[in-house]
Amino acid sequence: MKMKIAVPDLISNSYFPVEAAVELGFFKEEGIDAELELIFPVDKAYHALREGTVDLVGGSAHSALAAFPEWRGVKLLCAQAQGMYWFLVMRSDLKARRNDLSVVKGKRIGAAPWVEMGLRRLLQEGGIDIERDKVQISPVPGAQGAGVNFGVTAARALEEGKIDGFWANGMGTEVAVRSGAGVVVLDVRRGDGPPSCFNYTMASVAAADRLIDGSPQVAAAAVRAIVKTQAALKANVDLATVVGKKYFPSSEAALIAGLIERDLPYYDAVISEEFVDGMNQFARDLGILHGHPAYGDVVATGVRDLWGEPISTLGH
Repeated sequence: MKMKIAVPDLISNSYFPVEAAVELGFFKEEGIDAELELIFPVDKAYHALREGTVDLVGGSAHSALAAFPEWRGVKLLCAQAQGMYWFLVMRSDLKARRNDLSVVKGKRIGAAPWVEMGLRRLLQEGGIDIERDKVQISPVPGAQGAGVNFGVTAARALEEGKIDGFWANGMGTEVAVRSGAGVVVLDVRRGDGPPSCFNYTMASVAAADRLIDGSPQVAAAAVRAIVKTQAALKANVDLATVVGKKYFPSSEAALIAGLIERDLPYYDAVISEEFVDGMNQFARDLGILHGHPAYGDVVATGVRDLWGEPISTLGH
């Protein structure tokens, strides 16, 4: 079966399990001829899923609500990795301290549509009033072009002084830190920010109900492909470089194995009830969800047995 999978970013560690599952042949092993399609920003990827022009989305879980209000018509199949996975990086000359949110006051922060929601809510929970404290959160200049990598573009904009900070993926963070242009203020996966923000969202794989209900064997095959990929990368992280050379420029391909090695402790396909409760509360706080959907309204429970045993979420 042919399958088209939308991802909102390619040159990144954020959705790497999906990319690797295609490139390393795990979808093919499951009888799926999978093709990746870059659709940015993430809300457009979910609209493509609703319209039926793609079959799966490998993106941020909460962003499904952009196209499927109240979780009607879509479900999460599995996690690519646990926890909200974006970083807050600020200009080095601001002398920002780790986990000190006050540095954003009066500053221009670049963030992609729907991705920025995580930062807004995190800052609110951390005592920052975005309007009172004059925090400007907006798209990164030049990040709207087709094929443009958001994180790397954000790192370049930071270096050029077009923004004071950004909220983006690990690849953009690594590029900014290595260049000396930026310092990490928040790394949510590793304990920074309010405790609840870990479960605001995660990198997931989502499918429309029509696929889950009409072709449950295909949905199951997709989950098995992701689980096999997570296991393969844990067994041999050098496979990340093989994948990176296919999709990334040479400079980023040289970095990807190190980023994936750092992410491996979070490689777990499980979507817990605790996560769904946290994500839905986050969505209600933002006003993008109004009801209280049950776990089974959000997650394709028929594939849970394929996830394997859950891992610890390292202090969260």
